[in-house]
Amino acid sequence: MSEEFVQKEANSNAGRVFAALREDLLNGQYQAGEKLAIASLRDNYQVGLSPLREALSRLAAVGLLEQEAQRGFRVPKLCREELQDIVDLRVELEGMAISRALRYGDSTWESEVLAAGHRLKRADGEGVPLADWEHLHTQFHAVLLSSCQSAWMLKFIRQLHEQFDRYRRQAPRNLAMRKVLNAQHEDLVTLALARNEVEIRQLLERHIRLSHEVALPSCS
Repeated sequence: MSEEFVQKEANSNAGRVFAALREDLLNGQYQAGEKLAIASLRDNYQVGLSPLREALSRLAAVGLLEQEAQRGFRVPKLCREELQDIVDLRVELEGMAISRALRYGDSTWESEVLAAGHRLKRADGEGVPLADWEHLHTQFHAVLLSSCQSAWMLKFIRQLHEQFDRYRRQAPRNLAMRKVLNAQHEDLVTLALARNEVEIRQLLERHIRLSHEVALPSCS
């Protein structure tokens, strides 16, 4: 067995475990503040030590785990101050991104926004599995900002979304607020297609701050 084959296999396993463990961390399968046991992780994800450590290091690099010197990895705590910081940064960065998206977005972007909004609305009405809804929700917000022509801005926003989702997904379901947020998704599409910069920035901020209210109980 060649060294190149072994390396590709390790990378493949690391990617698989990274994706699976990322979802489990976002969904609260591990308690905030919990120290992860390497032996249990190897059993749970059926992976060797080397790709597991690579996946854990990648998760620590994006802030979904904390790496303690010589002491392994721990799930970050859920903190009100951190959540507020994440929300404030989302408002600033996504406000700038949506302005740029309206400025640079072409007809292809408009079609993608319309399609992403339609898929999310249909999922809201059909009661699809939560994991599928989360994927469509993430995709909608990504598409909305995708034409901003700043790879770094989108990278930072994506990381903020992940950190925010760690709180939101672990909060109790709030169906009344969810109904309002779903309606706001439709309004965001309408305003994007109309290129109404002032109103879409205002709505996007209200959307983010209402989502903050939904996520806040996870800190209790």
